[in-house]
Amino acid sequence: MRMTIGQLAEAAGVPASAIRFWERHGLLPAPERQGGQRRYPPQAAERIVLLRKFQQAGLSLAEVREFQQDQPRRQAMIRAKVAEIEQRVLDLHHAHQLLTHALQCSETDIASCPTFREQMKTWDQPA
Repeated sequence: MRMTIGQLAEAAGVPASAIRFWERHGLLPAPERQGGQRRYPPQAAERIVLLRKFQQAGLSLAEVREFQQDQPRRQAMIRAKVAEIEQRVLDLHHAHQLLTHALQCSETDIASCPTFREQMKTWDQPA
């Protein structure tokens, strides 16, 4: 059963304007039209979930478009994005360590805390 843009927007939890935007930029396939209205297959909601995950992972629209195409550059783009995400995970881990330690540290300035300074030294070492 095909859905209207409003039904798809509700099912996917996104505004209809986002669906039209993704269509204009080639990120969603052009839907069939019935009586001038867009009609989407049920798989369109799954494609939107995937698009949102790509965005949450930090992929740009150009990267998402490239990911959807079977191109030789695709693998290189994916490897670069994985490395970028791994660095973000590491940065978040360090921020978590800092904040967790700061909650229990008695030092006025966390930068002067010997325990924390030792921890910071490990951040520069290769994993």
